[in-house]
Amino acid sequence: MTDSPAASPQARPSTPAQRAALLDASDPLAPFRDAFVASDDVVAYLDGNSLGRPTHASADRLARFATEQWGARLIRGWDESWYELPLSVGDRIGATVLGAAPGQTFVGDSTTVILYKLVRAALEARPDRTEIVLDSGNFPTDRFVLQGVAAERGATLRWIAPAHDGGVTAEQVADAVGPRTALVLLSHVAYRSGHLADAATITRLAHDAGALVLWDLCHSAGAVPVELDAWGVDLAAGCTYKYLNGGPGSPAFGYVRADLQATLTQPIQGWMGSAAPFEMGPEYAPHPGVRRFLSGTPAVVGMLAMQDMLDLLADAGMERVRAKSVRLTELALDLVDELLVPLGVAVASPRDADRRGSHVTIDHAEFERVVPRLWQQGVVPDFRRPDGLRLGLSPLSTSFEEVRIGVEAIRAALLEGPAGP
Repeated sequence: MTDSPAASPQARPSTPAQRAALLDASDPLAPFRDAFVASDDVVAYLDGNSLGRPTHASADRLARFATEQWGARLIRGWDESWYELPLSVGDRIGATVLGAAPGQTFVGDSTTVILYKLVRAALEARPDRTEIVLDSGNFPTDRFVLQGVAAERGATLRWIAPAHDGGVTAEQVADAVGPRTALVLLSHVAYRSGHLADAATITRLAHDAGALVLWDLCHSAGAVPVELDAWGVDLAAGCTYKYLNGGPGSPAFGYVRADLQATLTQPIQGWMGSAAPFEMGPEYAPHPGVRRFLSGTPAVVGMLAMQDMLDLLADAGMERVRAKSVRLTELALDLVDELLVPLGVAVASPRDADRRGSHVTIDHAEFERVVPRLWQQGVVPDFRRPDGLRLGLSPLSTSFEEVRIGVEAIRAALLEGPAGP
C-alpha cells in the first residue's frame, strides 16, 4: 500500500492554506457543517467550547414549538410530552455522549445548581468523612460551590495544584485521597488548558480510598468519548450549550449511578422530584428513580435545541467526532508552532493528543489587547486571564480552514502592535 498525499512527508503541503484545504477535502465529517447556521460576519468561529452554533433544525424546531406545541396544545403539553423531557432527553444524552445506560441521566438546572445538589448528596452519604479533594485550576463555579458547601458542612478542602499547561494527574489524586476523603470533584477536560484527565484510573483510586467521585463534563460531553458506566463513575454534571449546542443558558445535565440513587438525598426538594408531583401532597417523598434529583419546573424550551445536536452526534458517532477533534487541535498546534511561537506565544495545552480535549490554549501578554480587534475581523476565540487565548474547536461545525484563518489573524494582530490613539 502506498502512502496517501496526506500521510507522505514528501507530499506535505507547503503552506498553511494548502494544509487546511487538504484536511477539509478529506474530512469525512465535512458535510455536517451544512447543518449549522452560519454568521455572515464571522470567518473563523473558534469558541465552540463556550457556545456552540445553532443548527438549522433547531431554528425550525423552536419556531414550530411556539405555534404547534405551546400555542396549540397549551397546558396539555405537560401530559403529552413535556413532563418526561428531563428524563427522555437525559437518556439520549447518556446514550449518545456519556456511555450511560437509561435511568441515570436527567436534565435540570444550571451546572452550578446540579453540582451543588450532587456535592451535598455525596457528603450526606459519607457522614463519617470530612474532606473534599479538588484542584486550584478548576472552573470558578466548581471551586466556589465547594467552598460554600465546605463552609456549610464543616468540611475540609484538599487542594491539588495542576500544571499550568496540564491538569490533575492520577498520581496527584493518589497522594490526596485517604480515609477522610468523602468526595473527589474534578473536570474531565480542564477548562483552561484542555487537559484530558485519566477518568477511569482516578475514579478507581477514589473508590479504593472509599470516596465518591463527581466529574464535571462541561468541556468533554459531545467532544471526547465518555464512558461513565464502564468507568464506574458515581456522579457527573455538565452543561449543554457548548458541544451539545443547546443554546445560551440551556439547562445542564446530571448523572447519578443507578445503584446510588435510592441512597442519596438531594438538598433542594421540589415538586418535580417528588414521587407524585401532581398530587400536591402535604409531605415530600422522593421519586424512586433519577427524577428525585429534579427540583422545580423543567425548562422545556431550553431542552429543544440540544435534541437536534444529539441527532447529529449519534449520526456521526463519537469515535469519528473524537478523531476530527484530534486532527483540528493538531493543525492548530502545528500552525501555532510555525506562526506564533516565533512571536513569543507559548502553548499552554498538552502536546499529547491522548491527554488533550477539543481546545488549545496559547499564552501571550498581548492577547487581551488583540481579542477585540480579532472579533471585529470576524475571528472569534476567547480570552482567559491572565494572558490565555482559547481556540475551541467543535468537531462537527468547525472547518480546518477556520483554524488556519484564525491563527493567521492572531499572528497579524500581534505584528500590528498597539492601536493608535
